[in-house]
Amino acid sequence: MTILLLTVPVLLLILLLWLRRGSALNRAAQELCEARAQPGKRLRLLSPDRQVENLLAQINGLLEDREQETRTLREQEESLRRQIANISHDLRTPLTSILGYLQLLESEQLSPQQRRHYLEIVSDRAKVLQDLITAFYDLSRIEGGEYPLDLQPVDLRRALEPLLASFYEDFEQAGFQVTVELDDCLPPVLADPGAVTRILTNLIGNALKHSSAALTIRLYADAGQLVTAFSNDAPDLSPEDLSRVFERFYTADQMRTGQNTGLGLAIVKALAQRMGHAAFAELEDGSFTVGVRWEPMRPGGLQ
Repeated sequence: MTILLLTVPVLLLILLLWLRRGSALNRAAQELCEARAQPGKRLRLLSPDRQVENLLAQINGLLEDREQETRTLREQEESLRRQIANISHDLRTPLTSILGYLQLLESEQLSPQQRRHYLEIVSDRAKVLQDLITAFYDLSRIEGGEYPLDLQPVDLRRALEPLLASFYEDFEQAGFQVTVELDDCLPPVLADPGAVTRILTNLIGNALKHSSAALTIRLYADAGQLVTAFSNDAPDLSPEDLSRVFERFYTADQMRTGQNTGLGLAIVKALAQRMGHAAFAELEDGSFTVGVRWEPMRPGGLQ
């Protein structure tokens, strides 16, 4: 009889705990249903059952993961829409010009000189269009790991000097005051020669499009790295612009003209990363500097 009296309260306690657990689970199910319809809502049910509480914590974690994935997907979709709009604009600009001049060329009243002049304009715009399409394609290949690279020792000074000479007339026509500072006796870097030329060409082209009358080009060693830096005054450049200069298709007015898509610096960053180096951009006292920090080759090894 004593054993029976002791067993009845225990059974009642077990039954009560099971009823509480069932009630807790029912309330949890109801809150979960509400959470599915209300982003940001979490299950906040207090339960004396540690297992139930652990389960609710895991469910809250899944809810947070799902909401983060949703936010990321929306951001990617918005970015894709902006990119498509910018690609459309950048391709349409030279194409519209080409079509316009082709219509002018249909006129029988044009003199030979006018016709030749219009044909030159059409040729220039077609070249711009070709360069844009090539840049879109190359950036896609670089980011997808499909751009072939042949890494070998590269002397940055020897790579930069002939490029600067080839752009001499462009600097002259733009009225640039160019200061060049290239250190001697620097070690080579492990890189693809063609990719290095592409990076340096894009940096020079970016300087020509966006710099003012003064431009400083430097090659030097700093903190165990080699640095190629292009500096110019940029009083209208904001910290927000600085953080986005390597974004493809960035459309800030301070960073682009009608023929610039922002792809040049995006390619610089992507190629540098593929080869184990790093692009950088700095803004200090109204002076904008963009370039690449290169890891030098070590004696007795590749890196």
